Amino acid sequence: MDVFRSGSNCIRVPIKFFLCTMVGCIFLLSTKVSSFASNNAGYRIKKLVFRSQFRTFAEKARVVFLGTPDVAASSLSRLIEKSKEDLSVFDIVGVVTQPPKRRRRKSAPEPSPVGKVAEEHGIMTLCPEKAKDPEFLDALENDMKPDLCITAAYGQYLTKRFLATPKFGTLNIHPSLLPRWRGASPVQRSLEAGDDPIGVSVLFTVSKMDAGPIVKQTTKSVDKDSQATEVLPFLFEVGTEDLLEVMPKVISGEINMDNARKQSEDGVVAASMIEKAEGELKVWKESATSCHNKVRGFSMWPGTTMKLQIEGADEISIIKVIKTRVPELGSNEVRNREVKLGPNKKDGLMVVCGDGSVLELLEVQPPMKKRMDAKSYWNGHRGKSIEWVDDGDEAPFLSNDNADITPTLSSTVTQESASDNCSKGIKPLQTF
Repeated sequence: MDVFRSGSNCIRVPIKFFLCTMVGCIFLLSTKVSSFASNNAGYRIKKLVFRSQFRTFAEKARVVFLGTPDVAASSLSRLIEKSKEDLSVFDIVGVVTQPPKRRRRKSAPEPSPVGKVAEEHGIMTLCPEKAKDPEFLDALENDMKPDLCITAAYGQYLTKRFLATPKFGTLNIHPSLLPRWRGASPVQRSLEAGDDPIGVSVLFTVSKMDAGPIVKQTTKSVDKDSQATEVLPFLFEVGTEDLLEVMPKVISGEINMDNARKQSEDGVVAASMIEKAEGELKVWKESATSCHNKVRGFSMWPGTTMKLQIEGADEISIIKVIKTRVPELGSNEVRNREVKLGPNKKDGLMVVCGDGSVLELLEVQPPMKKRMDAKSYWNGHRGKSIEWVDDGDEAPFLSNDNADITPTLSSTVTQESASDNCSKGIKPLQTF
């Protein structure tokens, strides 16, 4: 038995007991150290993961969106929604849109639909009068600092300085199957021409209008009665999803200006700006199909009109033609200038066009009145005769000698109907 001394007191402790106690303490201490080291390693791993996530977030591409009307506002909303997802590779850091303007008489200027969406989400917004203004370009370069720009119905020409700013380029949603219908009114012109299929293209923007390399293109069939008011939003919806599909590849560099599909110049067709005067339906020298497609294409603006002479009225009435169709008829008693209600319950007003084909008016809007179905318009005149009026450039085949024309079974002029008309001295119309 050994003795340990502590101060003046003596404590007698067996050696074996002391050694066992020391070993136990050392074991417990090593366990605590190991546990601490393990926990600390876990903390370091978590910290590294957090740093990695922060680094990924910090490296998200800075995207600036350019657009103005409702269809562009819908695209912007979808992009903002997508940018907030966990695995998103981009942030919407800025918006460029047309300056605020009065939407109604005697009202204060209002932001564009795109501007309103940007306001709701607190996104920096620029509204230059011209996209070439040096102050605007300075703000784009110094404040917004885009990695990628996206345009959707913005409505202004983009300069070379603008296009050189984003390192990944500028992508555009264009609602046509490029190179067909390059220009300001692609949907309107494609419907006016009776195109089927139609489609949308996502392409890089270059100095030449709508001539950049195509990143993605989607084709869609269209109903023969569909109008621009429904086709345009649909194509922008499709185009926005196509854009979201290709953006990660553009941001990663997998897709760029050099390897995107170049456009052929052979199939280029211009989609020129629409003039208001184009909205008049000249049924004396246009086919029913041509008039119907014009109603479809111009449904947003400028709309379509027809001049009518009502029995007993001193002045010519100009009605808006809202909705039409080209029926397949067997026979009827409509005279060449006379506008008459069809024989069946759901029929509209029948108009015989210059080539003998029939255009059916389904919905119209008289001057100073609300839009109405054609039957209500007819009933409002209480049996008075109605005839369409030309502009004085009357087609030779619509002289007063040609009293009655019987439409064919087809909605367009067939070889047989054309030969029948020729036998009556009526020249068939060459449609466009």
